[in-house]
Amino acid sequence: MATKRLKKLIRTARSSVLQHQHKRNEGIPFDAECFQSININKSAVERRAATVGKRRSVKKQWQAAWLLRAISLIDLTTLSGDDTPSNVIRLCAKAKSPVRQDLLEKLEMQNHGLTVGAVCVYHNLIPTAVQSLEGSNIPIAAVSTGFPAGKIPLKEKLKQIELSVNAGAKEIDIVVSRDLVLQADWKALYKEVKACREACGDAHMKTILATGQIPTYSKVARASWVSMMAGSDFIKTSTGKESVNATIAVSLVMIRCIREYEELTGYKVGFKPAGGIRKAKDAINWLVLMKEELGDDWLKPDLFRFGASSLLGDIERQLEHFVTGRYSASFRHPMA
Repeated sequence: MATKRLKKLIRTARSSVLQHQHKRNEGIPFDAECFQSININKSAVERRAATVGKRRSVKKQWQAAWLLRAISLIDLTTLSGDDTPSNVIRLCAKAKSPVRQDLLEKLEMQNHGLTVGAVCVYHNLIPTAVQSLEGSNIPIAAVSTGFPAGKIPLKEKLKQIELSVNAGAKEIDIVVSRDLVLQADWKALYKEVKACREACGDAHMKTILATGQIPTYSKVARASWVSMMAGSDFIKTSTGKESVNATIAVSLVMIRCIREYEELTGYKVGFKPAGGIRKAKDAINWLVLMKEELGDDWLKPDLFRFGASSLLGDIERQLEHFVTGRYSASFRHPMA
């Protein structure tokens, strides 16, 4: 059933998990002239965002291929107050085998090593994740720096990063101090993010802007620029704990900043929408947006991730429909 195109998509996605294909963003010196004049046209952004998913339709085997690609881009996440080691063990098992074996066999994808992009947990559960993922190539991402509010001193933020890296996290998701963004104290924000990047060492850093708490697109753009200038490997929309999380419109603002930053510096910075992404059709819309705005390089795990958990359940459900022609109940899929 699987087409050559579908197989190629998954092979490419899998290989990009194992090896980064681009030079890591080292950051540049702070220069307010790069972003101070930014003034985002809100209505134009929202008009463009409204067209995503409407100008083209992805169906049948092409939809299956895009959904398999989307699985390889998921940071499979559990960040609940009632998380326990058993929750993380189950999550890691699903991360290693994200699609039922019978469906993979029908798709002729059983031998392609499909996994999610990473597993994201709180710091205290990193050892459990390390043990559960032993022998796989799936990195562990840890939220840090006083997640989700970030209301702790910088010294404590840096200590949290150090502890998470020492515990085995290969990726660190930090939260910026939103008050610095709201007050437009860009120099202080640069210094904070740069210090966090230095504390991460070889671990890749995703900088969460919490865009739902930033009042204008222009400030989102400026915060994106400052975060990239300070050396962020990824910029991320949300913690998932805000009342408004990832939207196509705010994502468009951020990824255009990524494009302009690459044009200026040559560094490619990744993007991670997070929070509220639950449906397979939403995942395809984001993939379409990334392809149209940034190109195929940003359809690989080293430059694009979804922060999600229930998304995987709906994708698996859609793949079952592609294979069988019937929709199954969502409760049959453990991540739904």
